[in-house]
Amino acid sequence: MNGERIRYQQTGDFHFVTFSCYRRSPYLAAVKAMELFEDALERVRRRYRFVVAGYVIMPEHVHLLVNEPQRGLLFRTIQALKLSVSVRGREKPFWQAHYYDFNVYTHPKFVEKLRYIHRNPMRRGMVAKPEHWRWSSYRHYQTGVRGTVEIESEWTAAERGGQLPEWLRYRQSDRSSPVPKSEGPGAPSLK
Repeated sequence: MNGERIRYQQTGDFHFVTFSCYRRSPYLAAVKAMELFEDALERVRRRYRFVVAGYVIMPEHVHLLVNEPQRGLLFRTIQALKLSVSVRGREKPFWQAHYYDFNVYTHPKFVEKLRYIHRNPMRRGMVAKPEHWRWSSYRHYQTGVRGTVEIESEWTAAERGGQLPEWLRYRQSDRSSPVPKSEGPGAPSLK
């Protein structure tokens, strides 16, 4: 296989995606760089029409929990996101060439990955509690507050009267949100 990565996309699963700055350099350590990434993520989310269930921006890498985009393939979406950041950033090259992609196919695995994302800054000793790290989706889950990146959750579904975003309705007409239930305020549970 010559070192090729096998990706299982177009499965309808959520994906836990990780990608790193070039040689794990801390290119995302500055507030301006993190704001740039959030802006790029939201622009790409709207353009390719996908759900962001969770994210965290660390100084040298990013974790995302996303579904598959309505427009295009996931690998092209990640490519567009990385390109959007790199053309606006000073560092060249900005990103490692590849990314890690894990299919999230069960509710317990979804909760595990979302917890991992939100606890990453705490595990690294950067903050004492997940809510202290501004550059993740944790605060949205805790309070429902909207940030730069729209997070799909019970909060956002409730704002729409329990409805999916219009562009997602054709895919999952039996659910109010593509995010598994019990992912509301605070840390998600396995219930």
